[in-house]
Amino acid sequence: MTAEAGAPLALYVHWPFCVTKCPYCDFNSHVRTQIDEAAWRAGLLADLAVEAAALPGRRLASIFFGGGTPSLMPPATVAAIIEAACQYWPPCDDVEITLEANPSSVEAARFAGFAAAGVNRLSLGIQALDDAALKLLGRPHDLAQGLAALDVAQRHFGRVSFDLIYDRPGMTCASWDAELSRALGFGTTHLSLYQLTIEPGTRFAALHARGQLAMPDADTSADLFELTRSLTAAAGLPAYEVSNHAAPGAESRHNLAYWTYGDYAGIGPGAHGRRQGVATERLKKPEQWLGAIAGGSQFTATPLTPTERATEALVMGLRLAAGIDAARFAARTGVALADALDGAGVARLVAQGLLESDAAGIRLTPAGQPFVNAVLREIAA
Repeated sequence: MTAEAGAPLALYVHWPFCVTKCPYCDFNSHVRTQIDEAAWRAGLLADLAVEAAALPGRRLASIFFGGGTPSLMPPATVAAIIEAACQYWPPCDDVEITLEANPSSVEAARFAGFAAAGVNRLSLGIQALDDAALKLLGRPHDLAQGLAALDVAQRHFGRVSFDLIYDRPGMTCASWDAELSRALGFGTTHLSLYQLTIEPGTRFAALHARGQLAMPDADTSADLFELTRSLTAAAGLPAYEVSNHAAPGAESRHNLAYWTYGDYAGIGPGAHGRRQGVATERLKKPEQWLGAIAGGSQFTATPLTPTERATEALVMGLRLAAGIDAARFAARTGVALADALDGAGVARLVAQGLLESDAAGIRLTPAGQPFVNAVLREIAA
């Protein structure tokens, strides 16, 4: 994919450790009582060097520290990774450097250190503005800690986002209206608003299977989704992706690299990457990944066929409100957008008012956005 060979690069850094494992979470996160900080810093820097060697001559558009709980990282480790990455790849003038954080008082005390290290955007995992809901979600903080951490974050970072989980057991449109309206009043320019889903292998999945966790019915879930779109748009933070809402210009540039199928390097346990048509995947278990670093066997690299690239680009791109740009799709996958689509399926969904299709590309209509997965099944060739 030579047309994209010189495009700016995104870097994902995975820190796999958490204080506790939340009952809804199926991410690669692990609870450890002790961590060899020096070994982990050296391991991440060594893993970064591997990606730098494989992706020379690029500029750096964004870094995203995800997890796990990256706010458990020592600020000095964050600084070392940022410094090394910017030496390998000259940063763009507007480079975006995001760190995910939990709002405990211990972690909030590190925010100044993260800002000094070069982080310029914080994503805060508040998750709910209600103590009973936070307890249900297994979060280690209460509402007072969450709001205090948000205040500290807004003092240290020019760009702040926070997460909320809705469509929770017992939630009504009235209760979500009040909670989301309060959230919109805090003045951040980005919100990530996720409907609670029951993921296999989680504690919530076991409770749900035993009938001990009653989720809202489908009609309520649909109403909550529509209410979310309405309130955020009215507040000037329209949805630009299924679960993400931002003021114009405040979108997550790092995540846009995923959704537009750009190149990104991924380091740390379980991290995925895409390098010009090659899929990389790190070993998932932290100790195995760290032990494999010395021999360079901490990851696999698998070339993707044009068809596989096209499928991935469809899955990611249709989540965006702007949809899929046909020219960019062809440049990044090697497949014409029309060739990746079932023409009859597209025509059917256009007639139903769920999809728009023209020479520029395809995009879901507001009516189609709640049904992104069903639409994908209909239109993929």
